[in-house]
Amino acid sequence: MAESCTHDCSTCGSNCPSRTQPQDLKAPANAASHIKHVIGVVSGKGGVGKSMVTTSLAVAMNRLGRKVGILDADITGPSIPRAFGLKGPVVADDNGMLPPQSAGGIKVMSLNLLTKDETDPVVWRGSMIAGCVKQFWTDTYWGDIDYLFVDMPPGTGDVPLTVFQSLPVDGIVVVTSPQDLVSMIVTKALRMAQLMKIPVLGLVENFSFFQCPDCGKKHHIFGESKIAQVAAENKVIVLAQLPIDPALAAACDAGEMEHAENYLMGAAVYIDGQMPE
Repeated sequence: MAESCTHDCSTCGSNCPSRTQPQDLKAPANAASHIKHVIGVVSGKGGVGKSMVTTSLAVAMNRLGRKVGILDADITGPSIPRAFGLKGPVVADDNGMLPPQSAGGIKVMSLNLLTKDETDPVVWRGSMIAGCVKQFWTDTYWGDIDYLFVDMPPGTGDVPLTVFQSLPVDGIVVVTSPQDLVSMIVTKALRMAQLMKIPVLGLVENFSFFQCPDCGKKHHIFGESKIAQVAAENKVIVLAQLPIDPALAAACDAGEMEHAENYLMGAAVYIDGQMPE
């Protein structure tokens, strides 16, 4: 061992006796489940409609005929079950917890399906939250799934780190909005993915514009979009720019997302085409 050894073998090219191999932190999936692709949906900040995008992507992929599941990793702010009108309690058999299914067959696992009341707060420390997310992966009997979407909480903290290290993530979709501040925050999320060696499938800009139903003119409520510039600077693509749509929000609140207009069909087709069988 050299005197200047930092004990970080990942950055060292020496072949000394003390060298250790990188540790694989991937958690085994539920033994009875067969999941082809895991797609993370992330955002650098809250309030950009990440869960709406997750739900819309899942519905779009389901409309393509794929078997779809959603792992709601936003433990302290779970909202996925409401979008599909799903309620607990979750039941289990010898294979593990059985995720409730939407009317269209989308499987969902969320903490809101395990609590007595969906408004009960989750007052947990980060390690417990991260452990819960991992359990949703290892202890849920997902069955055969083509695409498992992971709806992550905003930021670059415990849960995104746990998901990136513990699950075989094939790629992420980054959700953003048009505000000037967002470009910096998006770059943070993209750089985290780069550090963790997770492919970025593309950006989705939410609240991009409002289209007047009377005259058809587009109004940029949150300012002109910077998404093309952010994408070019980070060498990623823009999957979609989504309008402000009150009807979509109403469908989500009513648990009828599967019947709503879907603006992410093109993004789903692209993602499906990028994923090798």
